[in-house]
Amino acid sequence: MGATTPAPKSRRRSPVQPRRAATAAAPRPQIAPAERIGVTHLTAEYWPFARTGGLGEAVSGLATCQAAAGLPTAVIMPLYQIVRETTPSLERTGSALAITLGGHTERAWLYRTPPGPGGGPQVFFIEHPDFFDRAGIYGDNNGDYPDNAQRFAFFCLAALTALPEIAPETQVLHAHDWHTALAPVYLRTAFAGEPFHRRLAVVMSVHNAGFQGHFPPETLAALGLPAELYNADVFEWYGRMNALKGGMAHSDVVVTVSPSHAEELRTAEGGFGLHDRFTALDDRLVGILNGIDPDLWNPETDPELTGNYSSDDLAGKRRCKAALQRAYGLAQRGHTPLFGMSARMVAQKGLDLVLGADLLGTTDAQFVFLGAGEHRYHEALGNIAAAAPDRVAVEFMFTDRLEHRLLAGADALLMPSLYEPCGLTQMRAQHYGAVPVARRVGGLKDSIIDGVSGFLFDEYSPAALAQAVRRAVDAYADRTAWRKLVRGAMAQQFGWHRSGEQYFALYARALAVRSASLSS
Repeated sequence: MGATTPAPKSRRRSPVQPRRAATAAAPRPQIAPAERIGVTHLTAEYWPFARTGGLGEAVSGLATCQAAAGLPTAVIMPLYQIVRETTPSLERTGSALAITLGGHTERAWLYRTPPGPGGGPQVFFIEHPDFFDRAGIYGDNNGDYPDNAQRFAFFCLAALTALPEIAPETQVLHAHDWHTALAPVYLRTAFAGEPFHRRLAVVMSVHNAGFQGHFPPETLAALGLPAELYNADVFEWYGRMNALKGGMAHSDVVVTVSPSHAEELRTAEGGFGLHDRFTALDDRLVGILNGIDPDLWNPETDPELTGNYSSDDLAGKRRCKAALQRAYGLAQRGHTPLFGMSARMVAQKGLDLVLGADLLGTTDAQFVFLGAGEHRYHEALGNIAAAAPDRVAVEFMFTDRLEHRLLAGADALLMPSLYEPCGLTQMRAQHYGAVPVARRVGGLKDSIIDGVSGFLFDEYSPAALAQAVRRAVDAYADRTAWRKLVRGAMAQQFGWHRSGEQYFALYARALAVRSASLSS
């Protein structure tokens, strides 16, 4: 990725509604009452209401962990059509909000879901039918919505307007990705004179710097932002307005989703044209690895599986493998390694390596691909599956249920990503004993131990992937070695406990940065 390569603006994948396993709660960090820091998350996605990828699940996991630890925690997101259709318990709260955007004043309403019996963060929704009552979150089959800048600017303004009333304990505003990056900007400009808003510290999360929010320069005026902000230190980026860049410039600290990715962002190859900005942040840019819900992703209790299992008793996993083979018409061969891949079918996920590695010709293995994306990958994988139906299957209709079953039935997981800020699938796979074969980048590097819980390779090439797959196939042939690998993978811990503590320390630091700024 060169410094002048424009990054795409959004992700599109059909929203899905996963189910939650009813199991005992995992340990959470406990915060003393005197140390309570109120936090409000602004996000375009939040599980289980609306998500297109890992963003919604990551924000949900963090917010849930924080609420369980005793932090006053709120979440604000847009009220999308998918939320209306799947959340009948929505209730309107408060009076209408008058929001002025680019000289036009419009009305927004606030909704919430009733607090559940188990507590958790309070989730609020900003309603504006013209902006958010649409089939897609970011766009449709024709591409991104042309008014995305206005849509998410309106959301940010409405959230900031409502904040003192709905979350008065807020001390830290945590904005996630470019969709909410204008909130820090408005906070330090339009709301700078408001005592409540002035004291707030801002944390900006960069979940995927490949999506930055690029718009024409004149968009600033349409959003009611001062023209002087269009400069090299704030919004200007190769003749375009860059929302993510502007948001980072107005944040107290910036965090990305793994320590290794924080280092990658500082390089010309891995910074998506913003490496100079990431480098300039110095120690105000940190990386904290995301987690997963260990109760939801637990093969011992997962109700979706043909057979439950543990690292001490893998008989259920063998039944899950046989069920997966039957479901997709693969040959019933228990001693043949079965590789799964669950990913958006886009270049970032390494599909070009998969297609170029001739894995069918060089290994005696089976493959199941789960996900949707670009037509060229659909066509190429579909042709391979049609030519070898006893060894290859492709499922383009992604659901969480299918992913649970894939990871339970697969012996190994392919994750040859071009880049991977964090990644969650490799964590789920390890919990399910599907040994990951992955490229040593970003969060994959931070969450997979080569030779202990998976196989890592470095070069982004079909040959490097093929060699790593052969390592896995050779290990699979040694049943003792493979069982050790499976147990090593299933022993890894990816809950939010440790990350939650790191975020608490980060919030304390953001508050200190803000306090110093106010005192100067």
